[in-house]
Amino acid sequence: MSIKSELKRKALHLTGLLVPLVYVLFGQDVTLVFVGVSFAVFVALEPFRVIEEWRDSIKRRLGIYAPPEVMERIERLETHINDITREHERNRVAAHIYFATASFAVVYFFPKSVAIGSIALATLGDALAAIIGKTLGRHRFSNGKSVEGSLAYFLTGLAILTPLVGLPLALVGSLAGTIAEFYNLPPDDNFSNQLAVAIALYLASLLHG
Repeated sequence: MSIKSELKRKALHLTGLLVPLVYVLFGQDVTLVFVGVSFAVFVALEPFRVIEEWRDSIKRRLGIYAPPEVMERIERLETHINDITREHERNRVAAHIYFATASFAVVYFFPKSVAIGSIALATLGDALAAIIGKTLGRHRFSNGKSVEGSLAYFLTGLAILTPLVGLPLALVGSLAGTIAEFYNLPPDDNFSNQLAVAIALYLASLLHG
């Protein structure tokens, strides 16, 4: 994926920061409703993203009633979506569904500070790791990741988590997230990153006392 497409993908990915923002402003219950509704919408739309025949059928029907400029905008939107979709996602579950699933679990099961920090780090850290890695990465590992990208994720983690949970726990959470991001833990890094950080923070807080 080109750096331009990567930037567009990460810009969309950053909308995930709405989840911790809603949590801060409105609390757990509203956040669970927000994420749950988002998940339902994503799942409802997913077949139309994956199954080209369904998508073409809808466009043909819309074309009967909608003006040409509307159809042109739909075509441009479809082009942008295809441009930022990774190859492995074209016929599989998309990243935003994994993200919403993990966000719901993290908000429901973990303390507020852990949930907010985990989701914010998984969102912003992943974006910065990809952008820094692609533009400034010079020291590459065999899986294509870079020292610079991983360092960007780790430092982002420290910046986000330290005010929420303190430096000792921030070090643990940042390291856990960096490892999860580096290895792209299954089923998808948008799922595993959040849970890795949340679980690490929670267990470390129990040990830390």
